[in-house]
Amino acid sequence: MLIIGIAGGTGCGKTTVVNQILNELPEGEVGIISQDSYYKDTSHLSYDERVKINFDHPRSIDFELLESHLKELRKGNAIEQPVYSFVKHNRTGDTIKTLPRKVMIVEGILILTHPELRDMFDIKIFVHADSDERLIRRLKRDITERGRDIDEVLSRYQNTLKPMHQQFIEPMKEYADIIIPNNKYNTVAVDIVKTIINEKLN
Repeated sequence: MLIIGIAGGTGCGKTTVVNQILNELPEGEVGIISQDSYYKDTSHLSYDERVKINFDHPRSIDFELLESHLKELRKGNAIEQPVYSFVKHNRTGDTIKTLPRKVMIVEGILILTHPELRDMFDIKIFVHADSDERLIRRLKRDITERGRDIDEVLSRYQNTLKPMHQQFIEPMKEYADIIIPNNKYNTVAVDIVKTIINEKLN
């Protein structure tokens, strides 16, 4: 099994890169795990308390569960991936059955911050986009998909997103095998990744 980690700041275009890779590969050969599914369970907190959590800090992620799930997949076992609600700021209680594939892609802003998890990745990719571009994408997504208002998104960006990006996410570039600049569609870098994956599949 080939495990690929794709990291980068919020709104950098990780999902776009994942889709570009998936579109070129045989269906059923690649599985996806999103870090967003592994935010820690916050059922013991009220909604007002959950809203105040800094979700851009590594301590908000249940890395131990994510790590154990990857180990199970590597053994050939299926896992039950948690389902997370960005509206409720908590896990829903539902799970999604995820089967082991020849290639597993793990994507998320903080996945390279955890050394044990980082060591499990055969290829580490960092998707880079400038901060203005990322803010615009984040605004559009949070307002249309997650029911946030513009003041809330901008406040969160200034108070947590930007400082957390500078402290935890941007420095993780040094661990990346490949850095993909995603302000424009970078065919060369994506093609390199697809070539490596195809070699593994064949």
